[in-house]
Amino acid sequence: MAVSEQLERQLQRWVEAGLLDAEAAGRIRASEASHESSHMRWPVVFAIAFGSIMVGAGVLLFVAAHWEHLSPTERFLLVVAMIAGFHLAAGAFMPRLRSLGLALHAVGTVALGGGIFLAAQIFNLQEHWPGGVLLWAIGALLSWLVLRDWLQATLAALLVPAWIACEWSVRAEHFGGSDIFLTQFMAMIAVTYLSARRDRDKDDKDDNDEKEDKDSNNEVSYFRRALVWVGGLQLIPTFAVLMAGEIEWRGRFSASMGFSRYAAGLLLAFALPLLAAWFLRGKAIVWNVAFALWIFLVGFLGNSSTLEVMTKYLACALAAMALVLWGLQEQRRERINLGVAGFAITIIVFYFSSVMGKVGRSASLVGFGLLFLIGGWQLERLRRKLVARTSGGVR
Repeated sequence: MAVSEQLERQLQRWVEAGLLDAEAAGRIRASEASHESSHMRWPVVFAIAFGSIMVGAGVLLFVAAHWEHLSPTERFLLVVAMIAGFHLAAGAFMPRLRSLGLALHAVGTVALGGGIFLAAQIFNLQEHWPGGVLLWAIGALLSWLVLRDWLQATLAALLVPAWIACEWSVRAEHFGGSDIFLTQFMAMIAVTYLSARRDRDKDDKDDNDEKEDKDSNNEVSYFRRALVWVGGLQLIPTFAVLMAGEIEWRGRFSASMGFSRYAAGLLLAFALPLLAAWFLRGKAIVWNVAFALWIFLVGFLGNSSTLEVMTKYLACALAAMALVLWGLQEQRRERINLGVAGFAITIIVFYFSSVMGKVGRSASLVGFGLLFLIGGWQLERLRRKLVARTSGGVR
């Protein structure tokens, strides 16, 4: 007998016995129905996500194949139908399969970005192109306000920084040294999103509370997890670009840039991400401020001398160790894993750039092999010990 059938018979028996009234029984049915629909097995989640992506890709390919044969009016109507169609289909699926409906709503919001720029192409609009990203971000925010969905919130969290970065890249493209502010902004966003989740005990408590308030805690928990994934995927590449940059901090403040634009760059790179970190973490932003200081200071380092290059490698190693300590303090495995990975990447890059060219070819290959085997083994042992100190064991 299915669990829902058992529950229905029990509710009927309790209502007939006078233990529950019809209104309370209805609330129990609704709660159990939402509980069952929100906990699907991973093959179902994978099928919904992969299927939604394939449907979106197929529609875009169909539009691209027939684009040249359509009039401007037909093109615009097709774009509107494409965007509205996904949201209408999502609305039809929401009562029966909420996860599929949310996925289709997300595809519709993603299609909105393509629709905005296609509409600009159809009508030959020569406007400020970051404004299209702004309209896209506004669409995602409005979708989140209507749906209160973590997928829409995640899209908005991606598009708002993207718009800010696009605006800065256009408005400061003619000023020397402006790119470093953009790189620092992306690095700070990665740190902010990575720190969206705090102590594991607190998160476990929130997960237990989801049973009591699924419309709030569940969505917030999923949103924070998505931010952690975004920050984790973004952290190492942005830090690598930051450390490999050829632009030195002391060369950025020039007469052509001016103090106001220089201050705007600092505000963009550090104040806005720290404000977002305060909203996500409250007063527990000490580590965020520490990483902001690190990102600020490495801007003074160039690549003109051996001392500066060696200082960069030391700074990377210190940042990796700080990330591990942060993960230990707040019981977060992902920060420990990223810290160990960052430390390993620093050692490998240092070996290839500073050591390998100074010894013979065979000796360098043997040394790298030993470094890879012995060093990798020791780092993995250390990583497992550190992760074991967090609640939940080794992963």
